[in-house]
Formats: sequence, structure tokens, C-alpha cells
Amino acid sequence: MLVKDSFLWVEKYRPQRIEDCILPEHLEDTFSSIVASGELQNLLLSGGPGCGKTTVAKAICEELDMDWMIINCSEDGNIDTLRTKIRDFASSVSLTGNKKAVILDEFDYSNPSSMQPALRGFIEEFADNCRFIMTCNFKNKIIEPLKSRCTNIEFKFSKDDKSKINAKFLARLQYILNNEKLQYDDKILVKLILKYNFDFRRIINELQRYSVSGNIDSGILLQIGDVNIDNLFVKMKDKNFSEIRKWVFENLDNDIAHIFHKIYENLNDKLASTSIPQAILILADYQYKSAFVVDQEINLTACIIQLMVECEFK
Repeated sequence: MLVKDSFLWVEKYRPQRIEDCILPEHLEDTFSSIVASGELQNLLLSGGPGCGKTTVAKAICEELDMDWMIINCSEDGNIDTLRTKIRDFASSVSLTGNKKAVILDEFDYSNPSSMQPALRGFIEEFADNCRFIMTCNFKNKIIEPLKSRCTNIEFKFSKDDKSKINAKFLARLQYILNNEKLQYDDKILVKLILKYNFDFRRIINELQRYSVSGNIDSGILLQIGDVNIDNLFVKMKDKNFSEIRKWVFENLDNDIAHIFHKIYENLNDKLASTSIPQAILILADYQYKSAFVVDQEINLTACIIQLMVECEFK
């Protein structure tokens, strides 16, 4: 599980086997079955950020002893990458004699008008030699013909899974911090896990950032950006547009879906009852749009402004 030559903890401690990945039992069984079969089908892995999609993709390839490459589609999600890097890799023979694999990470950022349609042909053209694993946060941004060519697996964590997953992740954090010879408080780690709800990558990154102090204490919770919803509703009620833009900018480091949900949770306390249905429709509309927009800041600001204009505040 330890990758010695990496400075970043998320890479240094990235699991190398499915059994070491932190997954609900049903997902672990699914991926273990794939490894046990010795054959990999084309996969589409979807779910929230930091929940282990890329880690699982890499672990499967390693356990099946496949030659593999990874493409970050938020940077190289264009047709030229498909025609050059991917074609050159997929068309050549593996040194091990096994099939090859291409991991298309953050595939929801690939071009839906060029790269995605072209990939349909690649999947069929190189079926004898290569498999494709796509990871995404937003499955609705992937065209249907690609979904139908892949086994779709969604990283879902139910309420029943939560306590078991959190306990496993707490043990993983304790292992990391002990290995890095850092002092820590278990209660702080638990609060950190609950705060970021299955975003394992962000928690590990926050711990590494704060580790320069030599001790993981309550200060880490104070330093992490949080969503101050009460302050936002005050600004909306006062119709203070410039302060709303400032609030959005200061809170963009938070998960956008989390911000939408925090606003939703506070509607009953902050809005007149007659405005709540309209507010829910507005939130649903902009949350859906957030899966497609290029600039999340503009989309979130537009949502808040519409709430400000159309809703009555208490």
C-alpha cells in the first residue's frame, strides 16, 4: 500500500489492491470478482469526487498485470489525444502478452462532440487488445452509446455503509499519520471524516497541508473553508449583490453540490413558507446545470441572485 517515492500522501498511500481500497462490501465484491475472473470489461465508474474511482481503476489494472496508461481528460479530453497517444498505445502489443488498459480519468470533461463519439469506434476497433476504464463525477455528461458499451458501476454509499466505511478510513488515516510520525487526536480525525463525507482525497490532502505543524489538532478544522450559510442568507435578504459575489468567491473551495444542499437544508428557517417551493425548483435547476457549465462561480452566483430576487425572506 506504500509507494515510497511519492511526496504527495494521496499517491504515497494509494492502495495497490482492491482489498486495500475503502469500499462498501457490494462494490468490493464486484471488483474482486473482476480480478478473480482474470478478464476486464470496459468500465464506466461514476461517483462523487475523491471516493476512490481512479484508485480502483489503477488497482484492477495492477492486479490483472496489465500494461496501462492514464489520461486526465480535464486536460487532454480532445480528439487529438485519442488519435495520437491512445491509438499508439492501444494498437501496440503488450510486453506481458495480456490485454492493455486505458484509464480515461475525469471523462465527463472530455469533448462530447468529438472525443466521446470517436471513442465508440476505438472500443470496438481495439477490442482484442485493449480495454477502457472511464471515471466521472457526472454520468449524465457521457453520451448514451458509450454507456451502452460499458459496465456501469456507481460509487454509492448508503446510510448502512457509512459507519463501516468511516471506521475503515479512520484506521487508514491513523496508519498514515503513524507512518509519518505525527501526533494526532482521534476525535479530530472523526470530525474531519464527517465533515467531508467520503471525499477521501480531500481529507488526506488537508492532513498533509496541516502536518507541517507537527501535530494534528483542532486547528485543522478552523483552517478548512466552510460554508457560512447564515451569512449568505443575510446578504440575500439585504439584496447586497457585491457581498454575494464576494461570498461565492470565498466559498468556491467547497464542493458545489455541498453548497446547494446546505442552502436547501436552511430554506425552512430562512424563507417564507410560500417561497420554499420556488426556491427548491431554482436550486434543482442550477444544480443540474452545474454538471455542464465551464464556470461554476458564474452558475452559483446566478442561482443565488435568482433566489434573492424571487424569494421572500423571513
